This record gives sequence, C-alpha cells and structure tokens, in this order.
Amino acid sequence: MQVLSKGIRATQLYLPNNPVYQRAVDNIRAAFRQIWQATDDLVFDVGETELRWEDNVVYSQDQRNESIAWTLFKDGVRSLTFRPGVEETEIVRFLGVLQQARNLQADAPDDLLTLLWAQDFQFVAYTFRELASENAVPIEKGDTIPSAAPPHVRQQVQDEAPPKREGLVSIDDFDTTLYFLEDNEVDYLKKDVDREYSQDLRRNVLSMLFDLLELQTYGTVRAELISIVENFIPYLLGAGDFRSVAYILRETRAILQRAREIIPEHRKTLEGLPSRLSQQDALSQLLQSLDEAAMHPTEEELAELFQELSPEALPTLMGWIAKLHNERVKDLVQAAAARLAQANPGEVLKALGSEDGAAQLEMVKLAGRLKLPGAPDGMEPLLASGDRALKLAVVEALTAIASPSGLRLLERAIDDDDRDVRIAAVRFVASRGYRNAAGRVEAIVSGSKLRNADLTEKMAFFEAYGALVGAKGIAALDKLLVAKGLLGKREDPETRACAAMALGKIRTPEARAVLERAAQDKEPLVRNAVTRALREVGA
Repeated sequence: MQVLSKGIRATQLYLPNNPVYQRAVDNIRAAFRQIWQATDDLVFDVGETELRWEDNVVYSQDQRNESIAWTLFKDGVRSLTFRPGVEETEIVRFLGVLQQARNLQADAPDDLLTLLWAQDFQFVAYTFRELASENAVPIEKGDTIPSAAPPHVRQQVQDEAPPKREGLVSIDDFDTTLYFLEDNEVDYLKKDVDREYSQDLRRNVLSMLFDLLELQTYGTVRAELISIVENFIPYLLGAGDFRSVAYILRETRAILQRAREIIPEHRKTLEGLPSRLSQQDALSQLLQSLDEAAMHPTEEELAELFQELSPEALPTLMGWIAKLHNERVKDLVQAAAARLAQANPGEVLKALGSEDGAAQLEMVKLAGRLKLPGAPDGMEPLLASGDRALKLAVVEALTAIASPSGLRLLERAIDDDDRDVRIAAVRFVASRGYRNAAGRVEAIVSGSKLRNADLTEKMAFFEAYGALVGAKGIAALDKLLVAKGLLGKREDPETRACAAMALGKIRTPEARAVLERAAQDKEPLVRNAVTRALREVGA
C-alpha cells in the first residue's frame, strides 16, 4: 500500500515517458506479483481514514486530502477488490481515476462511482452504499392494500375523475399509431441517421485543417496548423487509424502544390512528414506494433499507408520481412518494398549494401523476383561473402535477371568455394550459351579441380564444356572417353561417363562417331551415359 500511495503521486506529477513515472509503475507491478504468490485476490474494507485487509489495518492516512481511503469512502465505496492481472494496465487507470476524483468540483456532474463505471474495469471490483440511505430507519409495515381486477380499478378511476370540459381535445378521440410520420418520412430519417453515424469524424477534422492551411496565408496561423497536423500523426498511429495517416501524407503533397505563399520553413516541415515516418526508428516501431497487435487493420488501410512511404524506407522494410510473423502484414510489406524498389534503383543498391544480412538476403530475393536490371551492380560484393545462403540467393537472382552484368558475375561464381554455387552458376551459363565462360569452364575440366568432385558436379561442368566449347573439345573428350591401346591409361568411370554426356551436347557427326566407338564399353556407367548421349545427338 505504501508503494501504491507513492505511485499515485508519481503518476500525478510526471508524464508517462518520464523515468520516475515508469519506475513507480514497475514497483507497483512488482509488489502485486509478490501478492499473487500468496493469494488469488486482494479484498479491502474501506473506512474513512484506513483500509483493512482481513480486519487488519494495512493503510492509514489522517489527512483527508491525501488519503486514498477517504477518496473512496466519501463517495460511498465500502469495499475494494483487486484480482491477478490488475497490475498490467488497469492499476494505472485506477490511480488516474482516484486522482481525477480528488480534483472534482463540488458541483461537478460526475463522482468517483461514475468515473469507475466508465472505465469498465475487469480486474477491479467494488461495492458501494448510497450515502442518503446509509443511516435510514426501516419503514414500518402498513396495512395490506386490497387487490382488485384491472377492469374494476379502471372503471373506479373513471367514475372518480372530474367531468370533461366542453371543447377540450382528447387523444382518445383520434386513431393513433406508433409513429406519426409517413413511411417515406421514416425512411428518410433512418437514412439520415445512418449517414450521420457513418461519417469519419477524424477525416472531417483533417479536411477542415487542410482547407485552412491552404487558404490562410498568415505565417502564425499556418505554423499552428502545421503543429496540429504533426501532433495528430502519433495519435492516429496509436489509434490504428492508418488510413487517416495516409490521407495526411497525400494532402500534404497537394498542399505544397496548391497553397500560396508558403515560406521555406513551412515547406521544409511539410516535405519532411513522409520521410519522418519512413525513418528506421519510426518505421521499425510501427512494423513491430503491427506484428504484435491483437487486432489488425485491414489490408486496404495498410496498403494506403505503405504507398506513402518514401524511398529511404526500403532497407528497413527489407530487414523486417524475415522478422514478421503476421503473414498479412508481411505480404503488404513485400508489396510496398517491391513498389519502392522498382521506382528507386539507388535505394536497391543501398539495401544490398546494408550491414544487416537479413535485409541483404530479402533484397536479393526481391531483385530476382522483379528482375531488376540494375541490381547485379550491388551483388558483386555479396558473392565474396562467407554466407552460403546469401550466395545461393545471389546466383538464383542473377539467373532470373540474366542481364549482361549478371552473366559476368555468374561466370565468376563458377570458381566459387561452395559446390552448390558452382553447380548453379555453370548450369545457367551453359543453358544460355554464354561463350565468354568457355575458357573458365575448359580450364576447370582439363585441370585437377574436378578430381575430388562428386558425380553431380562433374556432370554439370562436362555438359557445360560440351555446350560452350563445342566441336573444338571433341579431341580432348575422345581422349578421356576411349582408351588408347592395351596399356593406355584409362580414366575413372565417372569421368568417362561425363565425357560421353559432354559429347552428347556437341551434336555433330564427329561427336557421334566417338560415342559409337565407346558404345560397347565394359563399364555399365559409361555404357548408359553413351546411350543417353547418342539419343541426345540423334534428337
């Protein structure tokens, strides 16, 4: 109770963002959590100057203007109950109600009970007693009123009533109905009531503000209006009214074009509104709130807001895609990022150069999906990184973009340290017939790099060799595939099978002749490879 008493003073003197306010609230929550380890609820009996728990005084304050007990007692509260969970949010609201009740004027229409009822507490309960009847004396029992049938009572009343005056109009003389309006008039009223209640009051207020901002040319008036609009944005974001925030940003751009005599200071402030929302700290806080919210705005509302983000928001959006758990928010963030990436190539390069690995990875994937032609310029450093997933994503994106600069990077990826990167790169340059990579592929096939490689990698490089080198490589492949004489050195079966598949990619009569000479090879792996290659040559 001492902690609670200190907390009400702290919440009265300081704003919620003040460290003293926050520390007081944390102390209250910690005190309640210790209580809940021993009991399931906390019930106080309220006296004029004290609070009792199980007939023990746990709080006492004789000065009424500072007493929590007197604030409750004077408005009729006689017991107060706290339940587990009150410490999360409701205790702060409860302290605010107590402070508000202390400051009420004598002629105020509200009292403590009205304020408590308006808060609709779930973890705070209370009982009260009407002050006027607190010391009332019970009414003594009187004589029993005799009962009579309703028609008899009605007739008795009519008999005892004085006679009607002449000329007096009585409602009984008319054929009345429930409504005194025609059907079309009733429909008109219903529609007008529906229209009134369906209006967006925030939008109406904002429209009036922007009308004034456009028409009023006085500097002091505009400065005050701009300040109101700036302060409106955090409130609307907190209320989840993203559609109105998007409306503010759109109207701000229109005001900059239409309004007359805007001084440079006001123009700079208005132009900075979209960029302030797109800054990393503000946008990160917004995305985290959206992802953790219990109730989410509609896709249309979020789409309207994300459409107003400035290009500098792209790196932040890319970094948050992997962190988001809400699929609807993630889809909208990806759509907003795609729009910004297509319209702002410079921001794409900036996102690719980010220090955030997750942002780089998502930007690479997005560039591949959108086939952004300028993206390969920012991917070259990523191929030199040690992140395997990032390098594979770069290769996949480059194969999707397939621009000249992308093919040059894929040629370099043929010599990468990672096996999967090498295979993906060499397969794509071979499928595109990129002959500039022929020299690099030939050096690998004729060298020793494939000696310890598995069959999949060998096959990929030999097939690329056949597709890119062409007829010039028949002699080398013939030497690998067909043994020379009885004592000639023979290659291992995997290498000879790969050489056969490479000849199948060349598809010339000379290549077919070499394959036919090896058709009866003793190794099953080589024979199968030759058969497949011959079918491919024939095709």
